[in-house]
Amino acid sequence: MEEMTMEFPARHWRAAAAVTDGDAANPCDTGTMTPDVMTFGKARADAVLCGVVSSGNLEVLVEPGDDASVCRIAVATSAEGFGEIWRAVLADFAARHAVGGLALSINDAGATPAVVSLRLGQAFESFRSAA
Repeated sequence: MEEMTMEFPARHWRAAAAVTDGDAANPCDTGTMTPDVMTFGKARADAVLCGVVSSGNLEVLVEPGDDASVCRIAVATSAEGFGEIWRAVLADFAARHAVGGLALSINDAGATPAVVSLRLGQAFESFRSAA
């Protein structure tokens, strides 16, 4: 089992000072996005688990992190020797999403880069839209 942890400087989530409209049950509905910052009406405190560890698949846990300026990603994988590919897939994910301030934990059972990218996107969207 290979384990690695990576940190990416990233765009970050910032709680909005005063958002009064939108769906109170889903704070993400009140969100606005600029190229650098995604804002929401209230702070997040929950975690989301997406996927399952099985042959050719992985699970991703997304939760609030300790530092709003970085996204910390920990990977545990059964596939050894693919560190550079992991770094490329995770750097692409961090560049496409406002993931600053999040901590992701990945348990992998040999998923392909396309499956990793898909599952990361699903977990991020689930976290973002969780009530």
